[in-house]
Amino acid sequence: MKRLLFFISFLFLFHSAFAKQGHDSLFTKLNIEIDKKKDYDAEKIKRIEKLQQDLNNATNPAPEFRYNTYLNLYEEYRSFNYEKAFYYAQKLQATGYLLKNPAKVAFSKVKFGFILLSSGMFKEAFDTLKTVNVKLLDDESKKGYYFLIARTYYDLSDYDKDNYYTPIYNERAGKYIDSGAALCQPNSFEYLYYNGLKYLKTGNIPKAVTNLKALISKYHLTDHEFAVTASTLSDIYIRESEPDSAIDLLVPAAIADVRSATKETAAMTNLAQLLHQNGDVEDAYIYIKQALDDATYYGARQRKIQVSAILPVIASERINSVEGQRRVLFFYASLLTVLAVIVVAFAVIIYKQLRKLRVADKVILETNHNLQESINKLNEANKIKEEYIGYYFNLISEYINKLDKFKRSVDNKLTTKRFEDIRILVNNINLTKEREELFINFDRAFLKIFPNFVNSYNALFSEENHVKLLPNQLMNTDLRIFALVRLGINDTEKISHILEYSVNTIYNYKARIKAKSLISNDEFEHAIMEIKAV
Repeated sequence: MKRLLFFISFLFLFHSAFAKQGHDSLFTKLNIEIDKKKDYDAEKIKRIEKLQQDLNNATNPAPEFRYNTYLNLYEEYRSFNYEKAFYYAQKLQATGYLLKNPAKVAFSKVKFGFILLSSGMFKEAFDTLKTVNVKLLDDESKKGYYFLIARTYYDLSDYDKDNYYTPIYNERAGKYIDSGAALCQPNSFEYLYYNGLKYLKTGNIPKAVTNLKALISKYHLTDHEFAVTASTLSDIYIRESEPDSAIDLLVPAAIADVRSATKETAAMTNLAQLLHQNGDVEDAYIYIKQALDDATYYGARQRKIQVSAILPVIASERINSVEGQRRVLFFYASLLTVLAVIVVAFAVIIYKQLRKLRVADKVILETNHNLQESINKLNEANKIKEEYIGYYFNLISEYINKLDKFKRSVDNKLTTKRFEDIRILVNNINLTKEREELFINFDRAFLKIFPNFVNSYNALFSEENHVKLLPNQLMNTDLRIFALVRLGINDTEKISHILEYSVNTIYNYKARIKAKSLISNDEFEHAIMEIKAV
């Protein structure tokens, strides 16, 4: 039986590794685009700033000009920043009323409804859309209105997942899709996509797949249209238990979302969930963090709650090794406790004739006290390990990313035979700055565990000998030497290597500092070790 379980586990791991290898090129492209995300965001922000500048520079702008500018700003923000889109949707309505143009008011309410839906405010979305006078809308706006209500019912259906209400909401959504489709060209994107969505919700999977595949393979879609279509089709593959096919769609969908600076997106979240289910926890964590960053940037509560619910599950598996260590430490602590009790019991028996009961009780109390101190030290050491494991993992990750960027830059320059540029690139590496950043990161991590270290350290000296730090300075060399001592690094040679000083220099630092303290030299390092962690 054990051999069978081992064989099944081996097959699962082999399949996960093989599947991941098959998607490597896709993930490489996605990671490249993620690295350029700030550039895509900057392009969008530049367009937004241009629109705002045009509005600010206009002298007494006409209401019609303001309305059109607000509309353009809304379109830029609608899938980029919820609060800004909400603000300009309100501005649209207000300007529509100012223009005394009921058609523009109705149109602006449709836009407002979309933002409410994006934030998961179903009731408010319905309340707003019900006030729209559809007769005032042109055909293009009517399509948007009907499809938006259909989406609202579908999203509400997915949110409720109720056996009674879900079929009702799906049926109502289907009717609105029919109304919108009647205004579309038969081969248009909207016609094929929304009918495909309707087929999906009514269980007609083959027709849904046909429509969505046709859009992806035969139509020239915008990045946003492709991301929406690919994400919807991937949902079908997920339901049909075809995760590899779903991943083949979700990765390009996520790439399209990054390129279009779309923050209100589900592709990255669904991709992270699939990777987590396939056992690729490392990549799943990277992409769920990206999804959380996007959700936080966008600002809609529903999306943040959705992503935040998944993140802890994935993150917890990344720290399983640390949890395993904690369980081992707990086991050994328990074992030490049992052994200590046994030792005390034997001690009582051996010395029963030689010691009075009071002496025996004192031994027991002292043993228990020492044991408690040992447990406290183990707990403190465990906390320090947890903090510094995370600290050094993040630090190593940052340096790996820097090395990767440096390697790519060198490879590029080697390919183009720009050898002098490589020399310049190497000369631009500022080791002094890197070392300073390393010390700053060490200071932050250490002071997170020992926030009272500086004050406790200064308490060992008279006021004129207190360490006085510069503005924004966390610790200086004196403090770092004894911070390392507090972490259990007593070897002067090791300290000298870490701080990039000679051994003699470290000896001189220690001697000078101890000479100024209010306590004896022999007791100084013991007093340092008594500084407590939080």
